[in-house]
Order: sequence, then C-alpha cells, then structure tokens
Amino acid sequence: MKRTIYNEDHEAFRASCRAFLEKSAIPHLDEHLENKGIPREFWLEAGKQGFLGLEIPEEYGGSAAGDYRFNAVWAEELSKVNAALSSCVGIHSDIVAPYLVDLATEEQKKRWLPGFCSGEIITAIGMTEPGGGSDLAALKTTAVRDGDEWVINGSKTFITNGFSADLIVTAVRTSPEKGARGITLFGIEATDEGFARGCRLDKVGQTESDTSELFFENVRLGDDRVIGEIDNGFILMMERLPQERLGAAVSNIAHAKQILEETIQYAKDRQAFGQSIGKFQHNKFLMAELVTKLEVAEAYVDKGVDAHSRGELTAIDAAKAKWWSAEIQNDVLDHCVQLHGGYGFMNEYRVARAWRDARVTKIWAGSNEIMKELIGRDLGF
Repeated sequence: MKRTIYNEDHEAFRASCRAFLEKSAIPHLDEHLENKGIPREFWLEAGKQGFLGLEIPEEYGGSAAGDYRFNAVWAEELSKVNAALSSCVGIHSDIVAPYLVDLATEEQKKRWLPGFCSGEIITAIGMTEPGGGSDLAALKTTAVRDGDEWVINGSKTFITNGFSADLIVTAVRTSPEKGARGITLFGIEATDEGFARGCRLDKVGQTESDTSELFFENVRLGDDRVIGEIDNGFILMMERLPQERLGAAVSNIAHAKQILEETIQYAKDRQAFGQSIGKFQHNKFLMAELVTKLEVAEAYVDKGVDAHSRGELTAIDAAKAKWWSAEIQNDVLDHCVQLHGGYGFMNEYRVARAWRDARVTKIWAGSNEIMKELIGRDLGF
C-alpha cells in the first residue's frame, strides 16, 4: 500500500540520509560491532551534515525543521542500517532534544545546544534505575539541598549512550515526601566531580550500542543545572514519553521491514528440492502474512507520525503504536530467522543479529505490559 504521509521534501531528505549512511556508517558496521560502540567521528560527521539538530532552533546550530516527519524519516533510515545505530542516535536527536529545547534556560541552551548539534556533545537520558525498571515514580537517586547547591547520590542502569555521553538529562528525587510529584530533572555533565560510569554492559543484542551504568557520588550542582521546574520532573517526562514511544514504533517497523525485504530476496535465491524455497506454499503464504502484518502496522504508525507532526498524538495512541510495533517486529524477525534455516542462526547473517537486536523493543520505552496497562486504564478499568 502506498504511503501518503511524506512529500517530496521528506523523500529528498530521505535520499540525503541514505547517502550519508552509505558513506559514513555502512562501511564501518563491523568496526562498531568490534568496538561495542559508535565512534565520535560518526557523530561529528552527522553533526556536520545537519542530522543531529532537526528539532533545534537555528540560532543554536540546528535546522528547526518544525515537522516531526523528518525525525521519522531519519529514524527509518538509521533502522534499516542497524538497530543499535538507530537507538544511539535516536536517544540523542529524538528523545533528549525536546527536553533541552522545551525546558532548558537560555543559558543552558547556549551551553549545550551548539555542541549537541555538532556532535561534540553526545547526550543520554538517565531514568531507569537498578530494581526500578518501568516504575519511574520509584526513583531512589536523590538530590539534597545544601546551601546554594544540590548534592546528588544514586545510580542509573541500562543507559543508552551511557558510556560515551557528555551530558545526561537525569531524573532524581528532590522531595521524597511528595512521591511522583517530587522528582526533578538535572543536566549532569561527564566532567562533574563525583560522576562515574560503569563498564559497557554485556547485552544479548545491540552490541554496538554503548549501554552502561551511571553512578553519582556527592555530585554538587547549582540551580543552573536544573532542567524545567523543581519537583515537576515526573510530569515533564510523561509529557515527552509519547514522542519516545512513537520513535520506537517507527524504528521497529522500519527495522523489520528491511530484514523482511532481504529475507524475501533470500527465499527467491535459495534453492531446495529443485526450486526456490519461496515457491513452497507454506513459505509463500507465510511471507504474504508477514508483508500484510507489517503494512497494516506501518499504516497505524504512519497515522501516529502524522498526528504527532500536528501536535495531536495522545499518550494512549503512542502506547498502542509502541507495543504493537514491537510485537510485530519480533514476530516477523523470528519467522525471517526460520526461513533462513541454519544460516539464520549464524552471526554473520544480518537476520540473526537483527533478531537479537529486536528483542529489547518489548522492554524499553516502557515495557509492553506497561503499555497495555495504560491502554486498559484509558478504557476505564
């Protein structure tokens, strides 16, 4: 089915994204895998080409596209190349960006946004804590007032870009007696005294994504590092989570779609019992089902992208897009592995790595179970 949400400008931008990735990412994917991270050179080149500041005002070095569909195109093209690359860049340019643009003071914007756009400042978001998971209201990292400063203690885990980030938008508890209403966001820099990182976490998939633990031991910061209002951090996060979940849905579908296209070609080329394996009725019917499932899911996600570009996406619709796209992605990729036979279990095949990389999408950005809980509450239960 022909997609209708993108116009000529979006498709021209897509061509630019693809050309950049073909030059600056695809030839180096094995290096990313070996080094378990995306090199700074990639970030700097992406910044030079204007891909990191799509939501950033021009006065700070961004392009201020003002149209979320450009973010979606960028996410799709990244996901087609590599899921981990999409995760790392998406955290920076699609998830952290709104916090800095919408909530940062003028002084903070001048301090952080030019480097954000150029790739000189890589960002992460510090929400998840050991033992906390999706329960953001149960944060244990604290900031205690001491004169004119805040003293921050605690830790975060599973932080994408955590090993390389220069700036972490971090959620901490400033008023424990207020529960969820007592959380504040801080901009913590990697050079701040008392900040430390753990090693790169050894994950099942997305090896190229530098995920790590973060530790804060008596990190002393002034009010100039508070992002948004004190004690209002939980609300600020809830307001921006729909974009994070929609971005995840966009990436999920694009990732699965690319691997399915490659699998269909494999089924045409692979011979067994005197014919291509795609001609066996079971395989033919299966691929017909997978293509249909993906196109139906893509149509819903496209509708979400269109709604968000007009400022009309609801948190519930974003939750629906997130969990359903993750389910479809994992279902499609599992079948793709099966269609490859024994080769589908070999790390040298993209389908095997994609299958592993996709599993986390049912967990992050709020687990699929949490998404269903939100939808169920909206139904009145």
